[in-house]
Amino acid sequence: MDITPVHLLIVLVIVLLLFGAKRLPEMGRSIGSSAREFKKGISGDESAQSTATPADPPATPVETHDAHSS
Repeated sequence: MDITPVHLLIVLVIVLLLFGAKRLPEMGRSIGSSAREFKKGISGDESAQSTATPADPPATPVETHDAHSS
């Protein structure tokens, strides 16, 4: 089965209709950055791990005083 330019055009039109023109650049950037991170992970590049932002520290619970409790 060959994929012709007509098939690609049909798929692109369907994607455009589903997601809209405003979301396509955002999706392209997201897919591109995901592909770069995947390549770094596969190659075992240590710099990819050092550039990652650390996770947010766990939030401390805030004590609240319920006026309705006894």
